[in-house]
Amino acid sequence: EWSNHLFMGTSVVSGTATAVVVKTGSLTEYGRIAVKLAAKEPETEFQRGIRSFGYMIIQVTFFLVLFVFFINALYMRSVLESLLFAVALAVGLTPELLPMIVSVNLSKGAIAMAKKGVIVKRLASIQNFGNMDVLCTDKTGTLTENRIKLVLYVDVNGEENEKILLYSYLNSYFQTGLKSPLDEAVLMFRNMDVKDYTKVDEIPFDFIRKRLSIIVDYRKQRFMITKGAPEEVAKICSYCEVKDIIMDVTDEIQQKIKQKYIELSAEGFRVLAVAYKRLKVEKAVYSASDENEMVFLGFIAFLDPPKETAKESLQLLKNAGVELKILTGDNELVTRKVCEYLGFEVRGVVTGGEIAQMNDDALARVVEEANIFCRVTPAQKDRIINALKNNGHVVGFLGDGINDAPSLKSADVGISVDNAVDVAKESADIILLKTDLTVLHDSVLEGRKTFGNTMKYIMMGVSSNFGNMLSVAAASLFLPFLPMLPIQILLNNLLYDLSQSAIPTDEVDHEYVAKPKRLDTQFIRLFMMCLGPVSSLFDFLTFFTMLFVFNASEQLFQTAWFIESLVSQTLVIFVIRTRKSPFWKSRPSKLLLLNNIAIIAFASVLPYTPIGAIFRFVKPPPTFFIALAVILGSYLALAELIKSLFYKKYGYRLEQFLLSPRRIGIYMSKTVRLIQNTVAVVCLRPEGEISIESLIEDLRNTVDYSISLEQVFNCLNHLRRAGLITFDWRKRTIKREKPLEDYVETYVVKEFLPKMLEDWRRISSYVQTKYGKINSGYERILMLL
Repeated sequence: EWSNHLFMGTSVVSGTATAVVVKTGSLTEYGRIAVKLAAKEPETEFQRGIRSFGYMIIQVTFFLVLFVFFINALYMRSVLESLLFAVALAVGLTPELLPMIVSVNLSKGAIAMAKKGVIVKRLASIQNFGNMDVLCTDKTGTLTENRIKLVLYVDVNGEENEKILLYSYLNSYFQTGLKSPLDEAVLMFRNMDVKDYTKVDEIPFDFIRKRLSIIVDYRKQRFMITKGAPEEVAKICSYCEVKDIIMDVTDEIQQKIKQKYIELSAEGFRVLAVAYKRLKVEKAVYSASDENEMVFLGFIAFLDPPKETAKESLQLLKNAGVELKILTGDNELVTRKVCEYLGFEVRGVVTGGEIAQMNDDALARVVEEANIFCRVTPAQKDRIINALKNNGHVVGFLGDGINDAPSLKSADVGISVDNAVDVAKESADIILLKTDLTVLHDSVLEGRKTFGNTMKYIMMGVSSNFGNMLSVAAASLFLPFLPMLPIQILLNNLLYDLSQSAIPTDEVDHEYVAKPKRLDTQFIRLFMMCLGPVSSLFDFLTFFTMLFVFNASEQLFQTAWFIESLVSQTLVIFVIRTRKSPFWKSRPSKLLLLNNIAIIAFASVLPYTPIGAIFRFVKPPPTFFIALAVILGSYLALAELIKSLFYKKYGYRLEQFLLSPRRIGIYMSKTVRLIQNTVAVVCLRPEGEISIESLIEDLRNTVDYSISLEQVFNCLNHLRRAGLITFDWRKRTIKREKPLEDYVETYVVKEFLPKMLEDWRRISSYVQTKYGKINSGYERILMLL
C-alpha cells in the first residue's frame, strides 16, 4: 500500500529517483523475513502429540517398574535380579520400535506422494498434512496461474470490438523497452498481421501521465495510438467511437466511460483504456503535448486466471474436512472475482488495514468467521496463521513468494509450488511439482493413511505391552519364581516388534481417512486401560492352567507364557488395526498377514530347537497347544467385543470437531458451536426419534447466527460417525444413542458448557415452550444452568 517507498530486495524496472535510506538490515521488510526464517522452527501438532504420548509412557513405565522392583526385592529375591527384571519390563512396555515405524511409514508415504508429483522435504510434515483441518493459501501463483491473460476488449457499451484489440496489439508490439505483463498478455492473446504498419515515433510511459503512445503510418495515413490508465486516457479524449460512429464526448458519454470502467473493475479485472487519432500534421518527433483531441475507443480487461484444477481441488479438500482461507496482497474486488470463478463461498472479508487495528484476541475471533484476507502484509499473514493455531487448528499454508516464506515456516505444514521463488521452496515442507492442485487432496489422504498406520502401532503397542507387563507385575506377587526371565522378555518384545514392522504396508479404512485426525493421548490412555486388562485376564488364565492343569515347572511355565503372550499379542493386531470387524469387513495387507504367521510359527517351534535352550525354554506338551487355542480364541472374541464397546463409548474422540481445541480462549469457531448447539437440541428434545426437518427448524429458531442445510448435515455426519446418533433415511429421522449421554456428561459439561451456558439456556427454554417438556435424562445438566 506504500506508494512512496522502495523496498530492499526488489528490482527497479524503469525510471530514476533520488531516495533517502530510512531502514537498513533487519529493520527492513526484507530483513524481517530473513530474521523469521533464521528463527527456530515452531513445534507442530504431531510433535506436540508425540511429546504428550512420551510423557504418558514415562509415567506408566516409572510407576510399574518401581512397583515390580520393590515387590521382588521384598520377596527376598536378588536385588540385581529384581533390578534386571524391572528394567526388562521397562523395555517391554516401551514402544521402542516407534521411531522406525514412523520413519518407514513416512518414507512409504513420501514415495507414494512423489509418484504423484509431490516432493516431501521434511518427512514429519506428512503427518501434519493428514491432520490439517485449515489450509491458508496465497492467491497469485497458487490458486491462479500467475500469468495475466487478456479476457475482454469492449467499447463503452460493453460490446466486443476487433478494432480495440488491433490498436492494443499495435501499441504493445511497437513500444520499446521492457514490456509489462499486460503488454505480454496482449501480444500472446492473438497473433495479428501488422506488416503494413510502420512505426514513426513513441511517447514513452511515465507515472504522471500513466499512458504510452506510439505513432504509426498505415497506407499513407499517420495515427497516434494511446493505451493506459482509463482515467488518464479519458482526459485527453474529445471524441468517442462506437460501432464505427465517432461522436463528441458529452457529459453523458463521459459518465458512460466512467461507469463501464467501474463495472469492469468491480468484476475483478485489471483495466486499460485505448484511444487513437489521425494526425493531420506529420513531423519527425512527437511529445506528450500532442496527446489531445483523441478518439476514445474502449477498454481491454485482464485477469490472472485460476488454475484449471483449482475448483475441483477446493471441493475435494472441503469434502475431506479441510477449510480453505485465502490470504492475499491483492484487493477485494480481484479476489472476489477469482472466488466466484472457483465456486468458493465468501463468508467474510477482512483487509490488512483492519487487522492492523486488532489485538490478538479480536483476531482470534475474526480468523474463524472470515475466509478471505486482502491487502495483508507478510507479518499479518503470520499473525493469522498463529491465531488459527492458537484456536486449536492444524494449519497448512500454500504460498510461492518471498513474502510467503515466514508463513510457510510458521504453519504446521508449509506447501509451495515448483515455480515458486527459491526462498519459498527452501522454507516449505512440501513442494508440488505439478500445476494440478488435485494432488493436494491426494497428499492429504496419503498423510492420513500414514498417520493411521502410526496410530495402529501405538495403540497395539501400549495396550498389548501394558497388559503383559501388568500380568508380570501381578504374577510377581504370588509366584515363587520370575514369570519370565529378563532375556525372554527382551526376545518376546523383539519378536513382537518384528511382527508389527509390516504395519506401514497395511491398508487404512476409508472411514478413517475421510476426516482429519489428531494424536489424542487421552484416547490412547483409555484404549490402553480398556484392552490391556483383557490381555492380562487371559494371561492369568494361562498362569492357572499351567500351574493347576499341567503342574508346570518353572521353565515350562516361562516357556508356555512366552508362547501365549507373543501369539496373543501378534493375533490381536488384526483386531486392533481396524474399527470394523477384522478380515471380512477390513482386510489386512498380505505382507502384514504373512509376517505375523511367520512370527507365530517361529515362536511355536523355538522351544523345540537348540536355540530355545539358549533362552532356557523347554518343550511344552502337545496338549498345551490345544489349551492355547481355546485361550486365544476366547481372548480374540472378548477383545473384539471390548473394542466395539470402547468405540461406541469413546469413538467421538476420533471426530476432531467434537473435541475442544487445546485453548478455547474467548471464542469458539462457528462449526464447533453449531455442533454443540445441535447436541443440545438433540439431547433436550423429549421424543426418542427426531425428524431432521424439525431439528433444522429448532436450530434456526434458537441460534443467533446464520446456518445452511449443508452445515447442519455436516454436523449430523460428525455425530453419526462418532456413534452418538443414528439416521433413518427412509423416515428422515435421527435417534439418540447411549454414547451421546456419556459424551455430554463426561466431556461437554467439563469442556464446552462453561462457554455454552447462554446457548443451552436459550435452547432449553425454547424446547420447554414448544414441546411442553424436556428430556428427563438431562435434568442434571439443566440444574447446572
